[in-house]
Amino acid sequence: MKIVDVCAFYTPSGGGVRTYVDRKLVAFAERGHEMVVVAPGERDGEERRGPNARIRWVRSPRFPLDRSYRYFSDRSALHRVLDEENPDLVEVSSPWRSASMVADWKSERGARARLALIAHADPLAAYAYRWFGGVATTQTIDRAFDWYWRHLRRLDQRFDMIVSASDSLSERLREGGLQKVLTDPMGVEPGQFSPVLRDMTLRREMLALCGLPEDAMLLIGVGRHAPEKRWPMIAQAATMAGAQAPVGLVIVGGGSRQRPVIEAIDGNPHVRLLEPTTDRAALARMMASADALIHGCEAETFCFVAAEAIASGLPLIAPDRGGAADLARKSGGVLYRSSDALAASEAILSVARNSRTPRAAAPVRTMDDHFDALLALYANEDLVRREGSCR
Repeated sequence: MKIVDVCAFYTPSGGGVRTYVDRKLVAFAERGHEMVVVAPGERDGEERRGPNARIRWVRSPRFPLDRSYRYFSDRSALHRVLDEENPDLVEVSSPWRSASMVADWKSERGARARLALIAHADPLAAYAYRWFGGVATTQTIDRAFDWYWRHLRRLDQRFDMIVSASDSLSERLREGGLQKVLTDPMGVEPGQFSPVLRDMTLRREMLALCGLPEDAMLLIGVGRHAPEKRWPMIAQAATMAGAQAPVGLVIVGGGSRQRPVIEAIDGNPHVRLLEPTTDRAALARMMASADALIHGCEAETFCFVAAEAIASGLPLIAPDRGGAADLARKSGGVLYRSSDALAASEAILSVARNSRTPRAAAPVRTMDDHFDALLALYANEDLVRREGSCR
């Protein structure tokens, strides 16, 4: 099978999307398929990743709201690339302009390719619910943004399947009127994260960085400094919890929106910001050496870092909505009311009161499990005619 992934958010400097796509290129090729990622780039070009794996860059302008990304602006150029590749199946990982462009390509060309829209993002949860959640219910916000749901329903009619990464997102999409939703949860890199990587010397060093002794609780948070990640709220929660018990927090991540996080820390020596790392082995050691992972974003569709924490033997402290919440419920983690610093601090203290003896890793779905299920879904045309789940 030849598969083309039209991936609007793939960028050389990206985080989770780049990690996922790079792994997919290798995994699909290893399983005998040809995989081509089409991404917006600084210039037209092609990058080989193996005998059956390539990235094709389409010259595209920078995205005005985040200059680290680019966006597909030339409909004809994208259609020309799809014509040249002539795939069996086209994946689209953004519900916006690129999805409509791909749907137009098939309808105008009468192309044979089947179309799969991959729900990697939940824009309403990331933006609208966060902006207006303090003054309106989710149902009210959904009604105000009915134009978005109408857009998704139109895509649902034009695509062969909508693939969601979590049960909670699948439920929301079906409630919004989509009829071709299939659930295929993502997973962690096999063999990368494990409790056996726990390093007590590293743990002491991280706690010392937070100005705390080794009998304190060590929290870790991982993610870029973006508003939807809610790091200022997490920093406030750690500070409130620290008034009742010794709690240190290290946040591994970067980005241009760091100032609100620094302001929320407000000089608290027990909360430290660490630079992002591309060294996955080092991150796995840090994660296994903490006592719990805390997450603030309720807009995750899957939440890689939460799955990685489970694989590392850590309990999760997560908001009560989104992909992180799904993983916390399944692994016995602690949930708190989304966007509520006081509720998050109480969740931290709840975990702190329990033994911090490292746990065995809970069974965690791997990325290879995810890819095998996804390919099985693509091979089974009957699945697009009914609701389903790839477990």
